[in-house]
Amino acid sequence: MPWLAIGAIVVVLALIGGIGWFLLARNSQVSPWRPSEDNKDPSLAIPGIATTTYEGQHHVLPTQRVAYDKTPPYGGPHDGYWAACNGQVYPQAVRNENMVHALEHGAVWIAYDPARITGAALDSLTAKVRGQNQMMISPYPGLDQPISLQSWGHQLKVADAADPRIDEFITSLRGNPNTYPEVGASCDALGPGQFDPQNPPPFDPPPYPKNALPMTYQGTSGSGGMGGTG
Repeated sequence: MPWLAIGAIVVVLALIGGIGWFLLARNSQVSPWRPSEDNKDPSLAIPGIATTTYEGQHHVLPTQRVAYDKTPPYGGPHDGYWAACNGQVYPQAVRNENMVHALEHGAVWIAYDPARITGAALDSLTAKVRGQNQMMISPYPGLDQPISLQSWGHQLKVADAADPRIDEFITSLRGNPNTYPEVGASCDALGPGQFDPQNPPPFDPPPYPKNALPMTYQGTSGSGGMGGTG
């Protein structure tokens, strides 16, 4: 009996040690990409990252368009109503101006070229979004790369859904309070009459019309903005 007890203890200790090793290894793998006081924006170390500084809270009307300087856009003037970004999987392309507002709320937006990302690759990307707050995914026809990730002021384009930089981008920037203007703002759906995720405003790709608003636009009065939460 003592030998059986000793054997059981050894097995338990081995299991505990194995679990501890796994957690330590996992933590060491992801920790370089988690924001900290010493590293407030870990995404800056991701190869291929693009960053631009944008002011927040410049709103436009639902009938107005913005001549965005990036494709897909990742900052600048935007609709007063945000796109739902609480793990939302959009099967169709969505109006840029609403998606950009969601980025102002700390969301990461995965855009993909529906002509090149299908099947298992699309399933892999969708799994990163579904059920996760401050995440959304949508097709974006005409992308210059198969996949483009956006957060406020940040963009990363990749060719493969298995690229490890996708997770690095998400870990670094989703809800990172150091990188987006409206910390604590909601990602919940606003609903019909504002932004209905079941019937979102349709995608209207470039080229932009002559009356599109410039990136320097400072906002339209009465555009549906909600101050620090809009």
